[in-house]
Amino acid sequence: MAQPQMPKWYSDNGDPVSCTEKIKVMQQNMDELYQTAQDAFEDALLMGCSETQLREYFQKLIQNLENPYQ
Repeated sequence: MAQPQMPKWYSDNGDPVSCTEKIKVMQQNMDELYQTAQDAFEDALLMGCSETQLREYFQKLIQNLENPYQ
């Protein structure tokens, strides 16, 4: 399975993020995040970890990210 297609990004008030540089940075960040997660996933599978447990942990990891700008 390949990385999902990048969405159109929106602010919390619904305005589209239209700055080309911001979109470029988001693309780069998401590409890096995907590759790092994929590498960690493959390493864990090679070490014998449960795929189901890995997916559940990755979901929890993302859910627990903190917004420092609130």
